[in-house]
This record gives sequence, C-alpha cells and structure tokens, in this order.
Amino acid sequence: MDTVNNLPSATVDEIPEGAPVLDVREQNEWDAGHIEGAQHLPLSQLAERAEEVPLDQDVYVICRSGGRSLRATAYLAQYGYDPVNVLGGMGAWADAGKPIVSETGETARVL
Repeated sequence: MDTVNNLPSATVDEIPEGAPVLDVREQNEWDAGHIEGAQHLPLSQLAERAEEVPLDQDVYVICRSGGRSLRATAYLAQYGYDPVNVLGGMGAWADAGKPIVSETGETARVL
C-alpha cells in the first residue's frame, strides 16, 4: 500500500481477496460493468449515504480512473472511515484482466 495526497492507496493487485470494494461511479457506469460483490455508492450520494460504508475495516474505493475515488477517500477519511484509494480505477482493473460483471445483460465493459 502507498499513499497519494497523504491518503492510503493501492493498486488493483493489492486489494485483498474478499475485501470490501466501494464503487463511486455513476449508475450507467456501474450498470455497464463493475466488480462482482462491490458496493455501489455514487460519489454524488456519498455525503447522504456514508453510513452505508463499513466503518470497522479497510474499504477499497474505486471509480473509472482514480479521481473520484480519491475525493471519496478524502471525504471518508475525515469522518473516521478507513478508505483506500484504488489507483487507476476500473480501467486498471480491466487492464489487469480481472473479471467484471454487467447489470444490463450485455458484455461487461468499463465506461
């Protein structure tokens, strides 16, 4: 694990098996393709729904490329959560050949 802007960060290969993953992309991005088992909570709703994020463990925060997840990580950290920003986001996940699933019935892809 590394830090970006003094916040914990990790590559997609550093996410432990079974660790909670929080996807902060918008609904259409989530529907097109996401990590199976991830929690979906768009960045635009984070302030109102932060209590849905696990408080007692590291949560790996992901978006498309890392910008929104960095903002979400900063927000959660200031309220006592243990967020870890996923470097490169879903783009890095897909580039690493890791599986994604779709909510649309179409082939999963990263938007």
